[in-house]
Amino acid sequence: MLKEVGQLASWPDKKINVDKQINNRQTGKPDNRQTQKWEVYINGGRTPTGLDAVKWAKKAARLGAGEILLTSMDCDGTKNGYDLDLTRKITQAVNIPVIASGGAGKLGHFYQVFRQASADAALAASLFHYRELSIKQVKRYLRRRGVNVRL
Repeated sequence: MLKEVGQLASWPDKKINVDKQINNRQTGKPDNRQTQKWEVYINGGRTPTGLDAVKWAKKAARLGAGEILLTSMDCDGTKNGYDLDLTRKITQAVNIPVIASGGAGKLGHFYQVFRQASADAALAASLFHYRELSIKQVKRYLRRRGVNVRL
């Protein structure tokens, strides 16, 4: 099991996924909101590592990662939108590009992940594979809303 970011050098072809988990213990805040914790998973989201995703992302950046492909396993395939909370936490924590992945289902989801979570890029698959949207449609939509994209 991957315990250190440094071990990635020996795993050049492995993907590392991030899954959101809710810590059900009370935080002690007056409004009794739950705190969110995200854990890194490997092996296509099947194996939890016990690593905190935000801390792990910071460490990966310190060790020289050039970018982070951030997949929310909770949102992946749902078409209900990207995990904005997770993406925002990671983009705020690192100074390298973050690519949001998992959850795109409509044009507005792309805009949200750029404007509300500060993603540097957004990945989508099934929308394009099944021709529900075209890349050109997404780019034009984003450009009309002030997002800098290449057409």
